[in-house]
Amino acid sequence: MDLEFGNYRLKRAERLLLGPKGPVELSARSFDILAMLLERPDDVIGKTELFDAVWPGLVVEENTLQVHISALRKLLSAEMIVTVHGRGYKYAGPKPFAATAEATAPSRPSIVILPFDNMSGDPEQDYFSDGTTEDIIAELGKFKEFLVIARNSSFQFRGKANDLAEVAKRLGVQYVVEGSVRKIGNRVRIAVQLIDASSMAHIWGEHYDRELDDIFAIQDEITQMIAARLARQARTAIASRARARPTDNMSAYDFYLRALQLAATYDYDTVREAEPFLRQAVKLDPRFAAAHALLSFVETLKFFWVYYNPDLLHSGLKIARTALQLDPDEAYGHLATGFALLYLRQFRQAEISLDRAVALNPNDPFILSIRALFLNYTDRPDEALVEITEAQRRDPYAVGWYEDFRGIILTTAGRYREATACYAKMATVPRWSLVRLAVCHSELGEIKQAQDVLAKVKAHYPGLRLDEIVDAEVDFYVDPAVCSRYRAILQRVDRQE
Repeated sequence: MDLEFGNYRLKRAERLLLGPKGPVELSARSFDILAMLLERPDDVIGKTELFDAVWPGLVVEENTLQVHISALRKLLSAEMIVTVHGRGYKYAGPKPFAATAEATAPSRPSIVILPFDNMSGDPEQDYFSDGTTEDIIAELGKFKEFLVIARNSSFQFRGKANDLAEVAKRLGVQYVVEGSVRKIGNRVRIAVQLIDASSMAHIWGEHYDRELDDIFAIQDEITQMIAARLARQARTAIASRARARPTDNMSAYDFYLRALQLAATYDYDTVREAEPFLRQAVKLDPRFAAAHALLSFVETLKFFWVYYNPDLLHSGLKIARTALQLDPDEAYGHLATGFALLYLRQFRQAEISLDRAVALNPNDPFILSIRALFLNYTDRPDEALVEITEAQRRDPYAVGWYEDFRGIILTTAGRYREATACYAKMATVPRWSLVRLAVCHSELGEIKQAQDVLAKVKAHYPGLRLDEIVDAEVDFYVDPAVCSRYRAILQRVDRQE
């Protein structure tokens, strides 16, 4: 019987693995290893058992097994197969299930919306064309039927319209949307086209010349037309989703677009610049739910950088409540709520809010990333690694938080060498992850490195005891034993100085 897991299907009779883009080239031994792991997804399978099953009667070097495991991780996802040190390997991807004989390999259309060109002749208007693009990305991302590349990665390819095939290849997508925006006075002209990257065939295109007040209707029409065309390509039936007009105040919307451009970076120095624009937007239109929701996200996100001031969480919750009262389907209102409740240790309520945020926009990489942190703090690091991988698939060129979050999760999972490799990729390791990095070095027996990192941690907290520092940075786990263990490790490092 065939097995399905995530976007893959293992056809055992044909000894074939099908992925989102068709057959996956797999050696016979790798196929047998994968099949064995999928058949027993809840078990850790020892190396001896794998050798006996895959190479019966043969004497094989241990490195041979590692080579095949490495190949599988590259073909699938590194987090789908985890190493349980001293014991063997375990499957940790989406739950496999028996597929019906008639089922086909699951596949979702994947798409990137490139930043629309600003044709206004005024570079100061870039925020408007970028904001229009991002609004369309956000709306299309609400369709669960599609995998939509996020803004940070799609904007890496600004000005690459002449090489769409290469853009599609690098992002791993089937479809590309490109367009242009010209804003002159109270009129806006938008040109857009949808292209099948495999054949470079033009699937759909349209020009709009409207009053600026019609911008939301234009965005909705573009989203609906893309969705309809892709749904036809995928033979997927989807219901029409008409978006309510977010605001009647175009000045408020203009401030919102300026903030959207800044908040998308997730860098504190840039994100905080979005706040005055959002406060101006909600002042001009107190019923602008999307602006309230983004403001609540900005407010709670500051918690990361302002030494965990809980007042920011409470103020973010208050703004999020306003957003959700105005529109219960504002994904970032639920995200801010879930984020705040997580760090206030109200785990059950946080899970409800974060699950709702994902349901409303399953393609938003930051929503997926925050839920990955939630899974990490609630003793589910393997699930968290799958979630952060899903986030990175949608935004592969966003480098700001993936390695940081992945390092946190791998530390929780006890995969210290992999965690240090993540932190090594970062230009600057933030203070909350310096604590984890010191733990990793200590557990790997690298005491000098642990001491050096611990000195950097202390420099961030002059006047605080080590146990107070660890509590401030780590005490967000549902299981208090995790924080106690980190505290004991670092106190041992501290005594060895």
